[in-house]
Amino acid sequence: MNNELLERFADLVVRVGVNVQPGQGVVVNADVAEADLARLVVESAYQAGARWVEVLWTDAVVRRSDLEHADLETLTADRPWALERTRGWTEEGIATIALVGATDPELYAGIDSARLAAVRMQEMMARQQAVMSGRWRWTVVAAPNAQWATQVYGEPDVERLWDVVARAMRLDEADPVAAWRERSAALAARCAALDAMQISELRYVGEGTDLTVGLLPDCRWTGGSLADSAGVVYLPNIPTEEVFTSPDRRRADGVARLAKPVVIAGQLVEGLRLTFEGGRITDVSATTGADLVRAQLDSDPGARSLGEVALVDKESRIAQAGVVFHNTLFDENAGCHVAWGQSFPFAVEKGLEMTPDERYTLGLNNSTVHTDVVLGGEGLTVTATTPTGPVVLLQNDTWLPAT
Repeated sequence: MNNELLERFADLVVRVGVNVQPGQGVVVNADVAEADLARLVVESAYQAGARWVEVLWTDAVVRRSDLEHADLETLTADRPWALERTRGWTEEGIATIALVGATDPELYAGIDSARLAAVRMQEMMARQQAVMSGRWRWTVVAAPNAQWATQVYGEPDVERLWDVVARAMRLDEADPVAAWRERSAALAARCAALDAMQISELRYVGEGTDLTVGLLPDCRWTGGSLADSAGVVYLPNIPTEEVFTSPDRRRADGVARLAKPVVIAGQLVEGLRLTFEGGRITDVSATTGADLVRAQLDSDPGARSLGEVALVDKESRIAQAGVVFHNTLFDENAGCHVAWGQSFPFAVEKGLEMTPDERYTLGLNNSTVHTDVVLGGEGLTVTATTPTGPVVLLQNDTWLPAT
């Protein structure tokens, strides 16, 4: 693999993704399969002025042993030391980088769905609150490996996968940093246009899909970069091609058929179809993985309600690749999608200043999970209800408004 490409990847993640500031602490989450890339990210973080960098290693094979042998109570038990660590990092204001690759889809075969969906609830919520409060700058990036390449191409052709990943991440540009600033500005302009429309609901219609989702009054659309509580700009996902907001958790009705498979807890879910009534997912069917989806939806009271609606058009470099990536970070940026679970506090005015209970009362969702599923692409129409009447936003994967 081209070392220059890997170094450009690491620098982009550090300098644009989390925008490491001098003297800041950095936490990198990576599987041992991404060890070489993680080491380059650590070095880049120090070059950017990080005071310390810590890598939290995971290992999918070890995870298999945990799921197979530990009892369910242990798998879901919160650990005081982990909660204290999260509190300390939140007070310090760290930057956190997640490198996400893929594991052998057969690795977790035979593991009970309830175990696969198990989470340590307080730990998960503490990390989510730290991220959503703006106290942590964070980014999630996909790291190509042999297992991922095999899922995409049927063989471990990592260089072929790197070719499409590099283009999607704009690493093929002379100046990837400038390229992402330009793309972020275009997405921000689209968000401003959507905010001005005062959309009260969205309707997704396509083959097997007819879903209407209500939005909160004066909700804010987001795309591209975010800023932390100190005003430092960062890019939470690389690549990103979406504009998104959080809906009213109480208003979603209809059916949705997924256009792409989704990976949940390392397992591939295909042919997923969801029924919504009164804001909640009431029925699930799938070709594979239905039990795992049901287990995740039963993991906490908010898991069955939506936390995100997002719009993506064919200008997306990921959509242009014409590849099913079997990786949520990429596949969600290839088509319009929704997510069940946690909402974004910044989707409403002064949302970051509210307590979780206040946001929940307003209509934002609260959950330990946030799972994106792709509804659209070619053949999907998205129509917005506005004070002046309906406006078609996307048709056949094409953005229709001027912006």
